[in-house]
Amino acid sequence: MDFPTWMSAIQARTEIALERFLPVSTAAPARLHEAMRYAVLGGGKRVRPLLCHAAGEAFAADPARLDVAACAVELIHVYSLVHDDLPCMDDDVLRRGKPTCHVEYDEATALLVGDALQTLAFQVLADHGATTAMVALLAQAAGSRGMAGGQAIDLAATGQTLTLEELEFMHIHKTGALIRAAVLLGAQVGGADDDALRRLAQFAGRAGLLFQVVDDILDAEASTATLGKTAGKDAAQNKPTYVSLLGVGRARELAAELRTEAKTTLTEFGARARRLIELSDYIVERNF
Repeated sequence: MDFPTWMSAIQARTEIALERFLPVSTAAPARLHEAMRYAVLGGGKRVRPLLCHAAGEAFAADPARLDVAACAVELIHVYSLVHDDLPCMDDDVLRRGKPTCHVEYDEATALLVGDALQTLAFQVLADHGATTAMVALLAQAAGSRGMAGGQAIDLAATGQTLTLEELEFMHIHKTGALIRAAVLLGAQVGGADDDALRRLAQFAGRAGLLFQVVDDILDAEASTATLGKTAGKDAAQNKPTYVSLLGVGRARELAAELRTEAKTTLTEFGARARRLIELSDYIVERNF
């Protein structure tokens, strides 16, 4: 199966699984459940589920069990987007090509959507036999030592000039923590040993930074219609980015370096790492 076909298949099965895990919109409280489904379904590249499945396939993991881990990570990711878009955070009106959750519904509902999606992620894991180690991994990735902590650093850094090391530290947490969790959860479903997990953590670290560098470039260069979210938002809000610190040219060079480093960490996996290597290329070459 070529990469585009594989990617489409994983995205489709992730959509089906997410729809199954989400409460039906007719169940009380119906407005909250409708808003949860609005935020989650019908959009997004599903990069984290793709990474989860790619890592799991390297160890012949059961696809149905990978669906559970992949959807748990995606639910956390979507909750973070809903909250990030709120007026008290990034105050955005467009996400995945449609009005953000608080615009389509209201701020209070959007806040509750994020809360409910976060708890649903852990319910999905618990209901389908995840180990306590897997639950702990996702919890740390989402919390103050991971994604939420990275967002706090990001908010505090608005209007400031960060060093490259400080910017990397921020994004290791804000973006990288959940990407790392996606990769490691997929590998754990497949029974990867400690040495394999260590190597995959190195890959995920490079891939997470690579994703953010490319995201910063796209924010600076792509249109709102292409991105499905407000273009140029980082510059308008005076946020430190790889583009604002390095310029577009050097940011592109850094992305190329990170892609090479990410692939190098996978050398000893051989052909088993095919999908992870292809995803490294996709992260760089995506234009939306």
